Amino acid sequence: MEWNNKFIYPKSTRSIINGSRHYNLDGSNLPSVTTILKATQSEEDKAGIAAWKERVGHKEAEKIKNEASSRGSSMHSYIEQFLLGKFNLDLLDEENNSKKMAIEIIDSGLKNKLSEIWGAETTVYYPGKYAGTADCIGVYEGKETILDFKQSNKPKKEQYIEDYFLQIAAYSLAHNTVYNSRIDQGAILLCTVDGLFQEFKIQGNELINFQNKFLERVEKFYNQLRK
Repeated sequence: MEWNNKFIYPKSTRSIINGSRHYNLDGSNLPSVTTILKATQSEEDKAGIAAWKERVGHKEAEKIKNEASSRGSSMHSYIEQFLLGKFNLDLLDEENNSKKMAIEIIDSGLKNKLSEIWGAETTVYYPGKYAGTADCIGVYEGKETILDFKQSNKPKKEQYIEDYFLQIAAYSLAHNTVYNSRIDQGAILLCTVDGLFQEFKIQGNELINFQNKFLERVEKFYNQLRK
């Protein structure tokens, strides 16, 4: 795989406004993709999360959430180092789950599949609407693709990861809008704590459908703010 700096991506800073993450770009504060998705969750999804917290206990739920967040951040950092050519395999700690998960995603999901890298941990934005950080943008299995790296305690089923698809749809739409690119594929590369690798892809009309669904969530988000 090789780097191709064909697009100039913006620099941004992040801030918390009313408890939600925003991106500061050229003087404007844009809500993050994840902020929009969280704020426009369905009542069914909210009820499901609340029921889970009741089941495991609020303290345990917070602990699980924080551990997953920390593990995910570390895993992303290792994959970014790999994409930048700075990854050191020799420093593998037997107890380091995050690094093992990163290596599984690299070996099973990236090697011999990702031929061109345009950006890693890159800010993308839809003017006046939203912004986010794309894990990787480039050419994957011959297609212009947004890649997202995920970790999980257990395997995922496609019907339960709609927010993941909405996230990469949001990034692809933003990129195509700003750079006039033709990204028509999104790929989610996931590894569980037990080392199981999963790949989920959306492309073509399916990706467009998710882009439209996300735009509906954006409209809902701004309507909520006006109330």
